[in-house]
Amino acid sequence: MDKTLKILNDLIETSKDGEYGFRSCAEHVRDNSPLRELFGNRANECRSAAAELQTLVVRLGGRPSDEGSVLGSLHRGWVSVRGALAGHSEQAMLEECERGEDQALDAYREALDEPELPPDVREVLERQYQGVKRNHAQIRNLRDQSRAQQA
Repeated sequence: MDKTLKILNDLIETSKDGEYGFRSCAEHVRDNSPLRELFGNRANECRSAAAELQTLVVRLGGRPSDEGSVLGSLHRGWVSVRGALAGHSEQAMLEECERGEDQALDAYREALDEPELPPDVREVLERQYQGVKRNHAQIRNLRDQSRAQQA
């Protein structure tokens, strides 16, 4: 059970990182940009995913993480620096969001590789993983569109 709790807490941190990263990007894009709403919605989805995982941890008798990771903190700092250097371009924000979603995909894949996950936990992680995949595809497509417009 300790391994399951560690996996869940790692994914809570990943979800918190996503929430903070998307919120940071939402703050850096223009007010009239449709990306502001998209990033805000993605931040809320990440917050909900973290809350669902925290509930699982408590139900399993553990203490849930309530913060993001150090790596996520560094990523958010990079979003700020890169945004300043790039004039907070939408393309730069999309690229950073895609990078964050790459990390989330890797974290979920690694978690789902654990053969000892209880079936109910695996079901939640599979569902959340599908959401991360959809988010990643949407962000990647928007990034590609932005690059095409710049060319």
